[in-house]
Amino acid sequence: MKIYIGSDHGGFELKQALVPFLIDLGHEVDDQGTDSSASVDYPNYAKKVGQAVVADKGSLGIVICGTGIGISIAANKVKGVRAALCSEEFSARMARQHNDANILALGGRTTGVELAKSIVEVFLNSSFEGDRHARRVDLICDME
Repeated sequence: MKIYIGSDHGGFELKQALVPFLIDLGHEVDDQGTDSSASVDYPNYAKKVGQAVVADKGSLGIVICGTGIGISIAANKVKGVRAALCSEEFSARMARQHNDANILALGGRTTGVELAKSIVEVFLNSSFEGDRHARRVDLICDME
C-alpha cells in the first residue's frame, strides 16, 4: 500500500522512526516532509499529505506534530480527508472500521515509538466495515 507521511518539527523524530518500519512492512512510503527538526508550520504538511491521499485512491496517510492535535485539525480541512488522532490501538481500529479514516494523526511528543508502531500497524491492517457506517460517513462527506 502507498503511505504518504508528513510531520512538522515536533513529529520529525517519530516520522524518522516510522518510515523504515513502514518499508519493512512492505509499504511504499512517500515522505512529504519536513526534513529536519527546524521549526516549521504543521498546516503545510497536513495539506500536502491530505491532498496526496485524496488524489491517490487506495492510499493512506500519516501526519505527526507534537501532540497530533493541530495537524489532525489541519488535515481535516482538506476535502475528502478523514483524519483521526489516535493514541492507542482501539481508536485506530475503530477509525478505519467505522469512520473510514484515511489519515492517521499521531503526537510525536506524546506517543512513544513502539506504541506508535503498534497503532500504525493496527490502522493499516483494519478496513472499513461499510453498512450502517457508510451512511454516517456519507453524512460527514455531505458537510464538506
